[in-house]
Amino acid sequence: MNMASRLMLLGLIMGGACVGFASAQDIKAGNLEISHPWSRATPAGAHVAAGYLVVMNKGTTADRLVGGSSSISGKVEIHEMAMKDNVMTMRPIPGGLPIEAGQSVTLGPGGYHIMFEDLKTPLKEGGKFAATLQFEKAGKVEVTFDVAGVGAQAPASGASDHNMSGHMDHKM
Repeated sequence: MNMASRLMLLGLIMGGACVGFASAQDIKAGNLEISHPWSRATPAGAHVAAGYLVVMNKGTTADRLVGGSSSISGKVEIHEMAMKDNVMTMRPIPGGLPIEAGQSVTLGPGGYHIMFEDLKTPLKEGGKFAATLQFEKAGKVEVTFDVAGVGAQAPASGASDHNMSGHMDHKM
């Protein structure tokens, strides 16, 4: 990913006014429950997009989100944004994102997120797209993402009951 694409993505992930929308989708896969899958509309020429959601592990053993696929992009990875030496960094998470037993993990702006690279088409506000998430134990899980406005910070539904900071949230 070139520097211009990274800067554009950073702006998409960090900035903008909050624009909410509702998603009623809750998906169960084994002991995992996935809720509030959403993304942001992308400007013309964008090569990347980020996906956000909440994964709750209601089981007694950990699982791990290791990757995925989607017809909208050439590549899907799990990434993390973090501050390091007063600089915002973004990197893939080697080995995937752990979903500990009895806990919830939020993928949201400024933290963990699903990176859709090499976009084949722009994402338009009000649209939807499908993706297949790959978990170490729960396997492949089909998810439909709602597309919010370019500057959206969180979906309207669920923002008050889940911390959208992109980190491990709470015990169930």
